[in-house]
Amino acid sequence: MVPSCFSRFELYLFYNEAAADRTPQPQLHSAPPPPPPISIPSPRPGDGGNSTVIAIAVVVPITVIFLLLVAVLIFRAKRKTTAYETEPLADGDDIATAGSLQFDFKAIEAATGKFSQENKLGQGGFGQVYKGTFPSGVQVAVKRLSNTSGQGKREFENEVVVVAKLQHRNLVRLLGFCLEGEEKILIYEFVHNKSLDYFLFADSTMQNKLDWAKRYKIVGGIVRGILYLHQDSRLTIIHPNTRRVVGTYGYMSPEYAMYGHFSMKSDVYSFGVLVLEIISGKKNSSLYEMDGSAGNLVTYSWRLWSNGLPLELVDPSFQDDYQTNEITRCIHIALLCVQEEAEDRPTMSAVVQMLTTSSIALAKPRPPGFFFRSRDEKVEKVGPSTHTSALCSVDDASITSVAPR
Repeated sequence: MVPSCFSRFELYLFYNEAAADRTPQPQLHSAPPPPPPISIPSPRPGDGGNSTVIAIAVVVPITVIFLLLVAVLIFRAKRKTTAYETEPLADGDDIATAGSLQFDFKAIEAATGKFSQENKLGQGGFGQVYKGTFPSGVQVAVKRLSNTSGQGKREFENEVVVVAKLQHRNLVRLLGFCLEGEEKILIYEFVHNKSLDYFLFADSTMQNKLDWAKRYKIVGGIVRGILYLHQDSRLTIIHPNTRRVVGTYGYMSPEYAMYGHFSMKSDVYSFGVLVLEIISGKKNSSLYEMDGSAGNLVTYSWRLWSNGLPLELVDPSFQDDYQTNEITRCIHIALLCVQEEAEDRPTMSAVVQMLTTSSIALAKPRPPGFFFRSRDEKVEKVGPSTHTSALCSVDDASITSVAPR
């Protein structure tokens, strides 16, 4: 074979050094290439469903619990707004307030002359009222509650504190109370001009002192005072449904007198009776004859209205010193207030609007409560679609006493 290359080995340089100088320098190492991207595996179909189920299992119970709490709070709020009973007093300031208003029984007994008849101002279903004069010269009206009032000590103190907080120009101010043994006494500021019934029913001389203009102003003051108790006061004053019926018959609404159910509409009924007394100068507890049958003032007023004779109710002492439309409208409003069904009666705020705004149309009144009907009297049935008349039978065997107890 023919050799194709030669090998040489020396201990010294034998190749061309210049050529060695022209040899390229070794290059620096470059940065390593970036690592390949990490691939994220896509979720499997079953994993997303599990997370959704977990979210629903957490959110739904929380939402249900929240809605239940809201419902409970709303229900409790409604119960508070519809409850009529007085809330118990706190053990702090209210009890201290009650204690600061308390009078000694011996001092009251001395101020009233041991509750003498000379100092007696009047009486009603809740008790008797006396005039009292303390050694300082301060005069007060002392209301001695009867034993049939049915109030306990705690309930009496609650009522005292509530009434003491009322401030209105048309309300008599409570000065204090006395609670010793069986004695329950309320002490009010003394009204020097006496009560309204003194001027309405005493005699013609007193009646002449109250012309229609003054009586109309009195009606406006009464309705504003009741409205304050029902609505404007921060304390809603209304009697609860009681098991014991206490009050003056003739002014009590039918549902309260017969069943012990008291509401704001019961006050409306009493207001209507009082307006009829103010207009006529007659007591509701008396009986008045018309067309051969007798009835109380409410019945008498209803018969005059039904026969188109409302002005026959007007106190003769007015003579002609009144506006016909104004006094007729007041009679109309009073008859709306004494309707037998409580839901038919207006609210006191509506009564204020009726009295102050003559442009408001008034509804047709229905028969009043405690209506004494004659044997052959026809009573119109008022309803949404019926306007018929029916004969009413009369129970002549029973007699209803309307005198106060």
